[in-house]
Amino acid sequence: MMTSSSDDEPDPPHADESPSWSLLSHHVHVLLCIDADPDLTLREIAARIGLTERATHRLVDQLVAAGALTREREGRRNHYEIVHTWSPDHPLERGTTLGDLLLALSA
Repeated sequence: MMTSSSDDEPDPPHADESPSWSLLSHHVHVLLCIDADPDLTLREIAARIGLTERATHRLVDQLVAAGALTREREGRRNHYEIVHTWSPDHPLERGTTLGDLLLALSA
């Protein structure tokens, strides 16, 4: 006996639920936010990507340490600048610059 296919299919997610995974890493999410507005605060970036400020601070620190991002203090705020010529060390990503990646993702 055949059952209806609707019994076997999962319910679609509700509009207010966030997905359990993402194609892009949190590091890339941070970079996309900063590329759009280099003067965002950590709190604003964290809110946009759905992480805590502490987790976002860790991601920014890692990007700065890797050389993909610079951080300059301007008064009480930070100004971030993406190093568009930076290239990741991963073998699958070599030959691609951060600028190329961000350009492709923002198109």
